[in-house]
Amino acid sequence: MNYLDFEKPIEELFEQLEKIKQVAEKSGVDVSKTIADIEEKIFRARTEIYGNLTPWQRVQVSRHPDRPYTLAYMTALSNNTFMELHGDRTVRDDKAMIGGFGSIDGKTVMFIGQQKGITTKMRQIRNFGMPNPEGYRKALRLMKLAEKFNKPIVTLIDTPGAFPGIEAEERGQGEAIARNLLEMSQLKVPVICIVIGEGASGGALGIAIGDRVMMLENTWYSVISPESCSSILWRNWNNKERAAEALKLTADDMFGNKLIDGIINEPVGGAHTNHEEIFKTVKSVILEQLSVLEKMNPQERIDQRIEKFCAMGVVSEED
Repeated sequence: MNYLDFEKPIEELFEQLEKIKQVAEKSGVDVSKTIADIEEKIFRARTEIYGNLTPWQRVQVSRHPDRPYTLAYMTALSNNTFMELHGDRTVRDDKAMIGGFGSIDGKTVMFIGQQKGITTKMRQIRNFGMPNPEGYRKALRLMKLAEKFNKPIVTLIDTPGAFPGIEAEERGQGEAIARNLLEMSQLKVPVICIVIGEGASGGALGIAIGDRVMMLENTWYSVISPESCSSILWRNWNNKERAAEALKLTADDMFGNKLIDGIINEPVGGAHTNHEEIFKTVKSVILEQLSVLEKMNPQERIDQRIEKFCAMGVVSEED
């Protein structure tokens, strides 16, 4: 397992636990009580550390290499029924944006999301989860396909941003994202959007206009990353912690400012410590929200969706 710098106390306890287990295997001595004590210490350490994370530390957790990525969620939530669909029918198939039909407890759902890649080679193939314009056009094609067959849409957001290359701009990166914002606001089927890792800028927003927008506990959602914000304001990355604090990018900040509809709790120690538990929790939330949204009239959902996003950022001043 990988450990972040602030997880040092947890790492040391796990090292102790491993040594005790090795001794027990070699000597045959019963050390069950010692193991139980260390496991209790690990739980308490995780609870204390993760109960007091700074915004920058939450950004680090959202990028944890052991954290489950989009494809893992799609496979687990659909009980291995996920069938990926490819291509935008215009340029090519963008590997950074994936999507397809899957079944959650017998209910067919269109899954769409960014995939970062697990290994170094796969990260290169997936372009580190940074979609090109054709990725957003593929996402829109799949959304329209779901609408045609009256199937709900679930988007899973985990991207450091849309690909900023010159060729992406030449093929209409801004237009592709803007088109998605327009079209998603008017989809007749239920749309649930969940930030499972990083939610950076228009790259995230391009698949995040929904009836319910939710964030996992240790994720972030902002117009810019702390590092990029620091490089613009201070000409270096040394103030990324300060930038993370100022950006108000955590799930608590976003919910407090009424920019998301809810926060999904993660296992103690983060989603990377227990994949099965976070899959189960996310699945439960999706089914719960769909049971509410599917009872609503399509036009009612559209009106509420548009009203929600139009209300963001609106302020009133009193004399």
